[in-house]
Parts: sequence; C-alpha cells; structure tokens
Amino acid sequence: MPDFMLSLFNNIVNYFIENGLILIKTMFFSLVIFLGFYFGGKIISSILLNKFIKKISPELIKLLGQIINYTSIIIGLITTLSYLGIDVSAMIASLGLTGFALGFALKDILSNVISGILILIYKPFKINDTILIDKYEGEVIEINLRYTTVLQENKSVLVPNSFLFSKPIVVNKNNEWI
Repeated sequence: MPDFMLSLFNNIVNYFIENGLILIKTMFFSLVIFLGFYFGGKIISSILLNKFIKKISPELIKLLGQIINYTSIIIGLITTLSYLGIDVSAMIASLGLTGFALGFALKDILSNVISGILILIYKPFKINDTILIDKYEGEVIEINLRYTTVLQENKSVLVPNSFLFSKPIVVNKNNEWI
C-alpha cells in the first residue's frame, strides 16, 4: 500500500477514534429529531382527524391526514439535516421554486382538487342527488377530489370539479328541483 494511502487511512481511523462519540451522539439525536417529527405528525393528524371525523367527509379527512404527515416529514428532514450541520437554506429555496413551478404545471389538476375539497366541505349536492349543470343531467354516484361522477342515460360522466364549481348547478333533492 502506498504511503499516502496508509497515512490517509491512519488519519481517518484516528478521526473516528477521537470523534467517534461525538459522531454517534450527533447521529442518535438526528434520528431522534426525525422520528419525533414523524410520529408527532402522525399523532397530530390522528387527533385532528378524530376531532373532525363527524363534520368532514372521509375523502377530505384522508387528504388532510396525508398533508399533515408529509409536511411533518419534510420539516423533520430539514431540521435533521440542519442539526447535522448541513446548510439547508439552498434546499428550502429550491423547495419553494419547485412548488412554484409545480403549481403552474399542475394548475388544472390543483384547480380540480381545490374545487373538490370545497364541494366536500360545502356539500352543494350529495350522492344520489340529481343535478343539472350545463349539458349534463343525472344522478351523482361519486364525489371525488378531481371529478364528480354523474350517471346520465346509463353512462358514467366524469365532470371535473372545477367545471362544477364555476357553473350554475340545479340540484334535485328528493325529486324537488331547487
């Protein structure tokens, strides 16, 4: 083995002997921080969802739980990397720019999802109601985050939620048009 490789190896071994406890302690606390955020997000998610379970539809509850979990994981990861001494300011800036670019790229999908959330919250119509919107008339058989399924002449029509949210809707509840 060449002398420079042997001295490099000796330097690495000496570094780990001298700083091993500090490295182990740092890695341990980093893991504790990340797991704290991970399980904290799960606990907060379950508490909030159990509190609102009777007031909000199951689809919206699932979506809110996922948002809380992913947000806590991202915050935990950034905090853990910062604790390890990694400069996370560039990472945070790139996350902001990525979110901005994805917002433009997925504008229509996000519009449908937000409209779907608002439909699930405000409930202008429910499953089994008959609705008339633009050229679509039929029974609502499913309300999804991206679209609402309407049964029209024995055919399932997937109407985007942003379309439902931006057009006037005539709702027939219990065979009474309102």
